[in-house]
Amino acid sequence: MLTAGMLAMELGILEQVALYGLPLIGSIMLAYAIFNLVADLRKVESKKVDQRLRDRDDPDGESAHERAVKESILRRQHELDSAFSQAVAKFKFIPALQRMLDQANLPWSATKLSIQLVGVAAAAYIAAYFLQCSQWICISSAGACVALPLLAILIKQRMRLAKFMNQLPDVFELMSQALRAGHSLANSILIVGQQLPDPVGTEFARVFHEQNLGIKIEDALKDMARRIGLMDVRFFVTAVLIQRQTGGDLAEVLDNISGVIRDRIKLFGSVKALTAEGRLSGYVLLALPVVVFLVELIINPNYADVMLSEEIGQYALIGAGISQLLGLAMIQKIVNIKV
Repeated sequence: MLTAGMLAMELGILEQVALYGLPLIGSIMLAYAIFNLVADLRKVESKKVDQRLRDRDDPDGESAHERAVKESILRRQHELDSAFSQAVAKFKFIPALQRMLDQANLPWSATKLSIQLVGVAAAAYIAAYFLQCSQWICISSAGACVALPLLAILIKQRMRLAKFMNQLPDVFELMSQALRAGHSLANSILIVGQQLPDPVGTEFARVFHEQNLGIKIEDALKDMARRIGLMDVRFFVTAVLIQRQTGGDLAEVLDNISGVIRDRIKLFGSVKALTAEGRLSGYVLLALPVVVFLVELIINPNYADVMLSEEIGQYALIGAGISQLLGLAMIQKIVNIKV
């Protein structure tokens, strides 16, 4: 009787899912198909413009850098197609998220990414709810669907910016040599884009192609400084703007900036080595309670299961997790010394 009752309950849940879920999914898919059809019909002229801008007549003559840069210039030309996307774009966190995506060199729109993350989080919450999971598991599943992709983007962003920072001295030395050889500023930027790998090659090639499309080179450099957000890039752009207005030996200025950046990179390495113990302590303190709890689940499951089965234990786990993350953030703040 118990087995039959459980089977009937599971069948009842499946019937509810089919009754409410399938019509909803079908309606969403139909609306999405109609939206894409209408959007494609409205984009005929804009696609012709994109075709001309992408230079598809000679794709084999383009380098990988040039193709990537043209894609980065055109990637968000139609990101605000619908009124809903325009409404989402008004939130204050959207520009910061878009800047993070640009710095990570991901060809995504912050508006569409936000909508997709919210949709995935809602689907995860509904799935956990229909699986009869507890409330905190439903909320944790939805939160993980939002937090984990953002964490991956943040890691990629920091890695790319660190690589960009380490490449800057070579960039300024190459530009200085090109200027002394008689090249113009635009040609020296093109040489950097062609000779150096990503990320500096991609970013400087984008500056060159932007000024080829009619943007002033000063505005293209300012846009790169805002997009990258590094202080040394702002120093470089400021030096170029002053030199364009007042004159002077830009090659010598670039040599001086290159020397300063090399010294800062060495100092930053020394500080990172001295603070390694503090950062390692933060990671150990974060992982130790989790490891102890998992070991306790294996050794004495009846004792540790109280934290999972009882409501007070569940709230205690949530509070402990939040406290652990706050403690790690405080340790990182202490050991993160600005150079």
